[in-house]
Amino acid sequence: MGKKYTDSVKLIDKSKAYDPSEALALVCQTSKAKFDETIELHIRLGVDSRHADQQVRGAVVLPNGTGKKVKVLVFAKGDNVQKALDAGADYAGGPEYADKIMHENWFDFDVVVASPDMMGVIGKLGKVLGPKGLMPSPKAGTVTPDVARAVTEAKAGKIEYRLDKTNIIHCPIGKASFGAEKLTENFNTLVGAVLKARPAAAKGQYIKSCVIASTMGPGIKINQVKLG
Repeated sequence: MGKKYTDSVKLIDKSKAYDPSEALALVCQTSKAKFDETIELHIRLGVDSRHADQQVRGAVVLPNGTGKKVKVLVFAKGDNVQKALDAGADYAGGPEYADKIMHENWFDFDVVVASPDMMGVIGKLGKVLGPKGLMPSPKAGTVTPDVARAVTEAKAGKIEYRLDKTNIIHCPIGKASFGAEKLTENFNTLVGAVLKARPAAAKGQYIKSCVIASTMGPGIKINQVKLG
């Protein structure tokens, strides 16, 4: 373990679960790397993701964005191609991009958007895009007739949240340089969305635990009771 990491650990009381604003001020102090570290939130939920009626998935636009430049690929045809490019898409087109992904192992993008009439093309990419979390879906707002709006939202800091196999949601909520106030706004927006997405089939305590950490820093526990 490096000296910076051990110094950061000393700032944290491991036995304590912090209030969100306190934790976010602390995470900024513990991020000591030479680059602008990403701040990630990890929420463990009291649901079982193996059951279809207990899935938690959706998307939300963070008020202060993620601090990351997002590259967007749009699958569209006709006028929608130009609309997507005008909205700021990095790439827009049809089967030629599907071929590039399949045959050239091309992944120079962070978000994929598709108009519904392109699902025939996109369907073939499920096995490739799915495991990388890049498959567009109506639930996340990335399969939509309004591709221009989806591009604008992705560029503005829209993030997708979904449960992994261990019932945990992992999401970036910004950069250390944002400071505690902006990170708290992003944190509240994401947690609010996750609370709203609570499945009817979820029983008992919904948010089991909540931890925040910078890229290279230690985890800081947040008092989940305060989250509702």
